[in-house]
Parts: sequence; structure tokens; C-alpha cells
Amino acid sequence: MEEKQILLDHIDQIHTTKMGIDRIKRNLKLDNMDVDEDVVEYCKKMILSEKCMIFKQGKNWYCEIENIIITVNSYSYTIITAHVKK
Repeated sequence: MEEKQILLDHIDQIHTTKMGIDRIKRNLKLDNMDVDEDVVEYCKKMILSEKCMIFKQGKNWYCEIENIIITVNSYSYTIITAHVKK
């Protein structure tokens, strides 16, 4: 099995904290999203895209799509952060 498939198989477990939601909204300029759950769904949609490059490094998954990098803890499936690639 391809390593990234592990993350994709657990897509339903991906979540984040309240602080994570605030950080993702700020970093990706998603302030127009009123519902916190929309931020997680937005990230899941990006991760599920065929254009998304997923790789594991240490304890985290890194999901790169377009100019965005989403970081997910590989044990808890918590979205740690997402930011625009410089």
C-alpha cells in the first residue's frame, strides 16, 4: 500500500482544535468561513484532491496542493496548521 493511502484511509478522523481553526483561518485568509467545521472540511477537500502531494516526515503528514501546505499529526490525525508556501 502506498504510504499516503494510510492518511487517505483515515480522512474521516481528521480534525483540529479551536486554536487550530483560528490559526488555519488566519494563515489561509479564510476569515469569511463562519462555521468552524467548514475549515476542517476545506482541508479534507484539499487533501483528497488528486493534485495533492502527500508525504510523511517524522510524526507528521505534509499535504501540498497549489501553494498551500497542510500539516497533520500522523498519530492523532489532528490538523496542526496550514499555511501558504513561500
